Amino acid sequence: MIGVLPASQRFHTEMGWLESWHSFSFAEHYQPDRLGFRALRVINDDRVQPARGFGSHSHRDMEILTYVLSGELAHKDSMGNGSIIRRGELQRMSAGTGVVHSEMNPSRTEPVHFLQIWIVPDRAGHRPGYEQKAFSPEERRGKLRLIASPDGRDGSVTIHQDALVHASLLERDERASYTLRPRRHAWLQVARGSVQLNGQALREGDGAAISDETRVDVSSEDSSEVLLFDLA
Repeated sequence: MIGVLPASQRFHTEMGWLESWHSFSFAEHYQPDRLGFRALRVINDDRVQPARGFGSHSHRDMEILTYVLSGELAHKDSMGNGSIIRRGELQRMSAGTGVVHSEMNPSRTEPVHFLQIWIVPDRAGHRPGYEQKAFSPEERRGKLRLIASPDGRDGSVTIHQDALVHASLLERDERASYTLRPRRHAWLQVARGSVQLNGQALREGDGAAISDETRVDVSSEDSSEVLLFDLA
């Protein structure tokens, strides 16, 4: 069973310096049947204008993944971390018992486009943590490359949840397949381009909840980028 969430049905926030599309309920956007999918709580598709961003604010008890699609994002936090996240890089911040951070576009001329993803951890009270890794285009081209997992396997970042996150870059007519184990679920997010998911057409910004399927087949209709979440 595949349930598609069209990009046009996402919640929308427009603040001049920020344009954000929310796949699930977020901030003032609340819909009781759109609180996430399994442990996946937030997918925000954010565009931030040059020299603007999110000032210092706090989080707790959430696994926060930031995946940059274009531009750069500067990060600072109360754990002492400071970094620049670039295209193809994934940052993981485990908020745990509490962390304060800021996210700013360091460019004076170019916007930054990124996905921010929240995954509910397996329990409350983890020690806050931080990790950032780059995944080259070659690693993601034509395949679903593991980028986050509970055990950090294959060079992925480590998250406190039984979830596997994959990224793929697909050129026209390229295909990537994934086998779902019994009683597992998946969410596919189209970050760029357009694809066919098990024969169903998805466009940029679309998401799809996948349950009671044994195989996920993604074929690209043009140059595309997707994220696949394998969830308990």
